[in-house]
Amino acid sequence: MKRYCLALDLVDDPQMISEYEAYHRKVSAEIKKSITDSGITVMDIYRAGNRLFMIMEVDDTFSFERKDAMDAANPAVQVWEQLMWKYQQALPVAKEGEKWIIMDQIFTL
Repeated sequence: MKRYCLALDLVDDPQMISEYEAYHRKVSAEIKKSITDSGITVMDIYRAGNRLFMIMEVDDTFSFERKDAMDAANPAVQVWEQLMWKYQQALPVAKEGEKWIIMDQIFTL
């Protein structure tokens, strides 16, 4: 089992953050299936202010390239991603069009 940690910012607006959280309390079965079908076995998202932190645990079938291809071919995921982008903003270190950024592990115990 491999673990990835990713970060992303939300638009720093309390109403928009509240809406974003409301969407995540009722994620559709189709979106959840797209996540698990890609090999993601655990996905947790945390928030501090407008910064999001995602922990993903994945199985041996997972790759970011495979996930991207599956998402591109899934109209429901495309609708979801377009909707979420309204609330999200790239981190200052992100490349053009990049959303969630993989974080570097700097400590382990």
